[in-house]
Amino acid sequence: MRPGRIIAKAVLAFAGFLAVFPLLWTALNSLKNSVDIITRVPRLVFTPTLANISYILGRDSVITGLYNSVIACGSAVLIGVVLGLPAAYAVARYPNRWAGDIQFFVLSLRFLPPVAVAIPLMVIWLQLGLYDTLPALIVTYSLLTISVIMWLAIPAFQAVPKEVEEAAFVDGYGAYAVFWRIALPVAARSLIGAIAFSFVLVWNEFLIALMLSSSNAKTLPIVASELSQQGMNVPWGILNASVVLLSLPPLLFLGVLSGFLNSVFRQKKT
Repeated sequence: MRPGRIIAKAVLAFAGFLAVFPLLWTALNSLKNSVDIITRVPRLVFTPTLANISYILGRDSVITGLYNSVIACGSAVLIGVVLGLPAAYAVARYPNRWAGDIQFFVLSLRFLPPVAVAIPLMVIWLQLGLYDTLPALIVTYSLLTISVIMWLAIPAFQAVPKEVEEAAFVDGYGAYAVFWRIALPVAARSLIGAIAFSFVLVWNEFLIALMLSSSNAKTLPIVASELSQQGMNVPWGILNASVVLLSLPPLLFLGVLSGFLNSVFRQKKT
């Protein structure tokens, strides 16, 4: 093996270690008592405890926040997929004089700071009587997921060879069949990344959820932030357990999404 390749693999392994190590350390701290966490010398050998995780899962506010996050984020991502992917394909394959303006507008939605979006929407939902409700969060998050999915899906569809789609048209496929059976399977890997990124984006959203909810529609990031407000002593074990709880749903979502799309596209090919 060439020395350059060995160095490249070593650098990649080191970068992967730097990315995974904080997650592993957080998971370990969630199994420690507070005494084992606040020591000056980190303890790798300790007696594990499930008290932190039990405390998190035993709180009604955490379960409610988890439910609100799953419903709001899952619904927003579903709406983003249903509306964003066809729109991105239309812009990529049927360009017109407004295509560039559409792409810039979609991208410009991410330029605005969250507070610039949250305050007008808060006023709108208050006037409509939908403040602090899941429908308000779903619609707000859908604005984010549609823009992100379109922004990332347009280059993915543009990378699909036109010759493949033209051959499908010659074989008698309609526009919908070409989109579903040709464009989606070819661009599947990039689209999975776009969908997963949009889910993580809204799952971790804090400021918008904080300004659009007060009690009934609190999401998990808001509930997790409230766990640190328990007096002078910071409950590090509980905070680490809440981080683990926050991190698991996006990982599970990505795994389920990848497996589902791969199985669907395999059936389409066969």
